[in-house]
Amino acid sequence: MKTLGLTLGKFAPLHKGHQLMIETALQEVDELIVVIYDTEVTPIPLHIRAGWIRTLYPSVRVLEAWDGPDGYSNEREHEVREEQYILGLLNGEQVTHFYSSEFYGEHMSIALGAVDRRVDDDRVIVPISATMIRANAYEHRSYISDIVYRDLITKVVFVGAMSTGKSTITEALAKRYQTTYASEYGRDYWTEHQVDRRIELAAFDEIAIGHIEREEKVLLNANKYLFVDTNAITTYMFAQDYHGEAPELLTQLAMENSQRYDLFFLCEDDIPYDDTWDRSGEQKRQVFHKQIIADLKARRIPYISLRGSLEQRMRKVEEILAVFKPFSNFYGEGK
Repeated sequence: MKTLGLTLGKFAPLHKGHQLMIETALQEVDELIVVIYDTEVTPIPLHIRAGWIRTLYPSVRVLEAWDGPDGYSNEREHEVREEQYILGLLNGEQVTHFYSSEFYGEHMSIALGAVDRRVDDDRVIVPISATMIRANAYEHRSYISDIVYRDLITKVVFVGAMSTGKSTITEALAKRYQTTYASEYGRDYWTEHQVDRRIELAAFDEIAIGHIEREEKVLLNANKYLFVDTNAITTYMFAQDYHGEAPELLTQLAMENSQRYDLFFLCEDDIPYDDTWDRSGEQKRQVFHKQIIADLKARRIPYISLRGSLEQRMRKVEEILAVFKPFSNFYGEGK
């Protein structure tokens, strides 16, 4: 007889304890269903949490319970409501094993006519809970898969023309928030490969890819926030400036970049121009700054302008971060 396992939860977020339960079930039954509930305990949308499980465990059948009961309770009224909901989802399928590490394993297994299979309900093997992770994901990093952890980090990017303070504020904020930052890969690449202050068109693809790889590397060690100095959109603007066009891959990466970050900050050109050998002059900065603003508007990307001294700019960022909620309907300021 075919064995069918079932487990359910919010997975807010998914952690190694949940994974132990899923992996145990996969070893013991022929097929596994995971029901994942919508919930208000986390801002991370249901379909993203479901996506973690689908990515890590492709053989699992994930059911998104958008209208399911929220929360857990040992009151019989709640238990009946949940039992009826799950039985409705199953639509007659017979579950043979119900997996959990919680008290509700008893009533759900009885309702399903299934084996009550508890996995590490004393949290001895994996001493973690989603509540602990929501309180401080960085402290409990070792209990979180990389694919989950990257969605727990608020990604903040700073754009603007040359010599507008992007590098300075990125590093300063990372220090203040005790987290990681991604420096501008393009500047390092240009310094190493430029010939007569020029690089080939194809090099801009390498820059965009290299910058994303640098971000991904430091993202996995970030503490709540990742601060990023420029992005593929800026690289796209430089390619247009150098060659009057951008490579196809870079163009695609720039389009995708509008979804990559949670917040865009525009560093204004109101600070003194630092005329180093690798820059093209203050007049060029003013023109490029206008072009960047026009590009942000064309891409419909909300951004927040930063003006004044470093401390004034940092204070503005801190004010925004203090009220920002990930995955929220948050609108920045624009010109």
